Amino acid sequence: MIPPAFIQDLLARTDVVEVVGRHVQLKKAGGTLKGLCPFHGEKSPSFTVSPTRQTYHCFGCGVHGNAIGFLMEQAGLGFMDAVRDLAQQAGMTVPEDDSSPEERERARAMKERQATLSEVLAKAGEHWRKQLKVSPRAVSYLKGRGLTGEIAARFGMGYAPEGWRGLASVFPRYDDPLLAESGLVIVQGDDGPDQKRYDRFRDRIMFPIRSVQGEVIGFGGRVLDVGEPKYLNSPETPVFVKGRELYGLHEARQALRERGYALVVEGYMDVVALAQLGFPNAVATLGTACTAEHVQKLLRFTDRIVFSFDGDAAGRRAAGRALEAALPHAGDTRSVKFLFLPAEHDPDSFVREHGAAAFEACVEQAVPLSRQLLEAAREGCDLDSAEGRARMLANAKPLWSALPDGALRRQLLGELARAGALESSELQALWGGPALPRREAARPPPRSNRRALRAATSSLDRGAWLLVQRCDLWDRLDVATHELLCEVLDPHGSFFRWLDRRYHEEGPLSPQTLLAEMRAGGEGAGLADLAQRIGALHEVEVGEHAEAELRVVADRVRLDALERDLESLTAAEPLTADMLDTIRRTRQSADEIKRRLARGQTTASS
Repeated sequence: MIPPAFIQDLLARTDVVEVVGRHVQLKKAGGTLKGLCPFHGEKSPSFTVSPTRQTYHCFGCGVHGNAIGFLMEQAGLGFMDAVRDLAQQAGMTVPEDDSSPEERERARAMKERQATLSEVLAKAGEHWRKQLKVSPRAVSYLKGRGLTGEIAARFGMGYAPEGWRGLASVFPRYDDPLLAESGLVIVQGDDGPDQKRYDRFRDRIMFPIRSVQGEVIGFGGRVLDVGEPKYLNSPETPVFVKGRELYGLHEARQALRERGYALVVEGYMDVVALAQLGFPNAVATLGTACTAEHVQKLLRFTDRIVFSFDGDAAGRRAAGRALEAALPHAGDTRSVKFLFLPAEHDPDSFVREHGAAAFEACVEQAVPLSRQLLEAAREGCDLDSAEGRARMLANAKPLWSALPDGALRRQLLGELARAGALESSELQALWGGPALPRREAARPPPRSNRRALRAATSSLDRGAWLLVQRCDLWDRLDVATHELLCEVLDPHGSFFRWLDRRYHEEGPLSPQTLLAEMRAGGEGAGLADLAQRIGALHEVEVGEHAEAELRVVADRVRLDALERDLESLTAAEPLTADMLDTIRRTRQSADEIKRRLARGQTTASS
């Protein structure tokens, strides 16, 4: 944990004008400075920086914050990394957190190891860039694909020549363990004279994969002629996890804000070619299906995502996996669409044949997530028969259930009910009654459950109080816990969503600031009443076990949801084998949380 006092001192020593001025050309305009917003395309400056308040604000797109927030938005940094970056510039040392010396040493060693691996990868990338310049065959191949030297340089493309040990001329020790750990060299056999080492990438066009911050974390290599595999990726390493990274995201950051959406395509070459043809907002997954982490990472830069797939069976399967990844993040203010091109085209070839305007029109006409969900549920179902409609609803339930509560989820319930020849109320009852959707008005709980409901409310009040007193604790919770808390009933759900936004905009804020904003009404339902209630009920010190206590609150929310699910499942008739298996697994999860709660409560109260 970084003490709030350090954050305040850091911001006091940092000039937001200087930080922003490195990326935006600012001109004096009265008591402020103005420039073109770096987060969306504009021709007239609406982006202002206030030297007196040490904040920035754009009247066009609404972004605002302090120097830390600007670094997070502009460079794609997390809060902790942005603080460390500013602290280094200010000559300040970030205080150590309250983890054990062993944990700090492990973290330090891991960070050094990751930095070393990135240096090794960057050195190999520089070597391959030089090799591309002196390889007429590789240059001819790229020109044949319509790429210019400028676009190849922008993406740091290179060429790994033929030969088994080409990197031996780059690194003094070809047997350096870092070469194998980084995925550049393959090692076969145990230590000894029979052990073999050779370059992973040979006779391939090389695409460096960069982190959001621009560090080289891996490579993709494409064969020039025929050969398998056509694309070869680096293996996963301490710096490279395929399910988290997107090719071209570092290069596309600015374009994502200017164009207003992310275009997710299937290959490296599509990304590079589209950037040259006027679509620099394209990114690609790295030889793996789209994951929820991919979607979440993109939503840090834009609230609109368009997935582009081939129209064949493989493209439909990929779209299905992307749909599943996007559903948990498909809020009412976000747009996710699916673009299916003719079977004979990929995005590159389509733009070259039909032009950028035609492709942009296809993007605008892409299938919305709601329609894609309906199409996925209907696939293979005869909606003219009761059996086909029942199967369609069975297909749709897990997809619909993954959506966060909101207008989109509730509208889709009605559309699915109509497609299944049911009333919305009938489908809602069939799929779990008032517990789904979670923030929908429900009947008063049975008398036997009211005590549990009061206890849950009291626990959430306590969780809200803990986060008001130490909002840095929010950064210690994982994404799944964030989403869990943000989906509870208002006013607590509204509070957690509001806190999440404020924390990412400003970093740790003082309890006085947070309570003042809550009492002023804020933007969420019931924040003023909640501030009055928790202020009156919990005016006590926040102890050293605050983080453990907050996790207890989250576990109680999980347990409450599981027990409501169990109540709905056991009330259903008849109970099928699948339902019995679901009941068994749900009970196991609930029992595990109960055991964890017992341990957590002991820790929190010790």
